[in-house]
Amino acid sequence: MAVSDFFDAKLFMSATITLVVIMDPPGTVPVFLSLVGRKPMATRVKAARQAVLVSLLVISLFAVAGQAILAYLGIGIPALQGAGGLLLLLIALQLLTGNAGSNEPEAAEDVNVALVPLGTPLLAGPGAIAATIVFVRQADGRVGAYIALALAILTVHFVLYTCMRFSGVVIRLIKESGITLLAKIAGLLLAAIAVELVANSVQGFIAGG
Repeated sequence: MAVSDFFDAKLFMSATITLVVIMDPPGTVPVFLSLVGRKPMATRVKAARQAVLVSLLVISLFAVAGQAILAYLGIGIPALQGAGGLLLLLIALQLLTGNAGSNEPEAAEDVNVALVPLGTPLLAGPGAIAATIVFVRQADGRVGAYIALALAILTVHFVLYTCMRFSGVVIRLIKESGITLLAKIAGLLLAAIAVELVANSVQGFIAGG
């Protein structure tokens, strides 16, 4: 019996690298800090944990039943891209205008920030979901491939959590003014990502039509 029957190393490497590039763990730090950088450390750690768990849940859900969910609802990846892009654009505008994180939010709002936009669509966005569905198709019923994909998803989320969990080091270096600057930069980057998602969504609809 081949080793790949137990663990598909090639699929593991491919899925891990692809998801790291798409989900961009270092790139999440500026957005994470712009949203919760002014909160106490315990709140930041909680937000990082919740965001990663939400992302892991969403990615796992689409890995197991993504094709069935999309088929049942009659929607495709372009629709996910469009919705994700619009949501990110709203968050980007809040960061650019200074409305996000300007006041100390209630605990419920801290949870909401961890869920949206951190958990989804920033981490578990349309790109990550689409890539996961593609890798599930490549697994083609092979147990070793499914194990490799599951480990890849866990590995990427561990890296994501590590980057956000230790973002406090960045806070001590950049101080309050640096967080404000990061918020503006993160808003600009999120706006660009949002526009790209919407553009890809439109292209997808045109190609599909």
